[in-house]
Amino acid sequence: MRGIGRASGAVSIVNAIPTGIGCAVGVRLYVHAEAELDRAGAPAFEVDPPASDTPVVRAAYRLALEAVGVREPISGRLRIDSEVPVGRGLKSSSAVASATAQAVLDAFGRRGGPEEVARLSAGAGRDSRASATGAFDDALAGLRPGFVLTDNRHDRLLRSAPVGSGWAAVVHLPAERHGPVPDLVERFRSEVEGGRAAAEEALAGRWAEAMERNTRVVERAMGYDYGELRRALVRAGAWASGVSGVGPAYVALADRSTLGAVVAAMPPERFAVPLVSGALP
Repeated sequence: MRGIGRASGAVSIVNAIPTGIGCAVGVRLYVHAEAELDRAGAPAFEVDPPASDTPVVRAAYRLALEAVGVREPISGRLRIDSEVPVGRGLKSSSAVASATAQAVLDAFGRRGGPEEVARLSAGAGRDSRASATGAFDDALAGLRPGFVLTDNRHDRLLRSAPVGSGWAAVVHLPAERHGPVPDLVERFRSEVEGGRAAAEEALAGRWAEAMERNTRVVERAMGYDYGELRRALVRAGAWASGVSGVGPAYVALADRSTLGAVVAAMPPERFAVPLVSGALP
């Protein structure tokens, strides 16, 4: 049995750590997964390349098998190709978990919808401690177009909205990586009020204001200082900007008319990538 799966990376509008409410939007950086499964073969599980054999991948594989009623060990091989930078705030763990779960479901002839696959991804994130909240928002943003606002405590979609076809994310990607996200939760204990204010802006559909409030929360918690960069991006025409996840990635959102100026305003370690709009290709 063979199945394929695909999910995109995403960028944060609201980080869910302070309140459990998160908001994200997908970007066109993809993870592709291909699963080959054999219920009659010798029980084994292999991941290619070996660097992709992580706890979150194994958890997503197991939960997806359970979702189709397979609880005994079977022969499985998983091939993963990822365009999403790891450990930088662009939702690589959610994307790889979603693509893995989708590939396993597909191998059994089950076309999992975005919310089902995102819940499996969130479960894998929690089981493997790859995520502090399960990151249902990040997973769902990588499986459907547009903004998604979710309650990660209950893996529930609260609001969604489309993005413009010409909108892009301009990403500043410093070389350092963040540590395990669950280990960073304590830094956000005093940021509940700020996180709630950001979530309320997103619930009202004020995405730029939500991103602005959120980045101030994350910068305080993580010790970043992007204030000067944020002001430069406003002058260049970005309509919103902020830290993605727990960073260190810093993201500006722009449309075609200002994209060149926004790219020029970013530090050298940068790239532009379209937001996911319309149906996933």
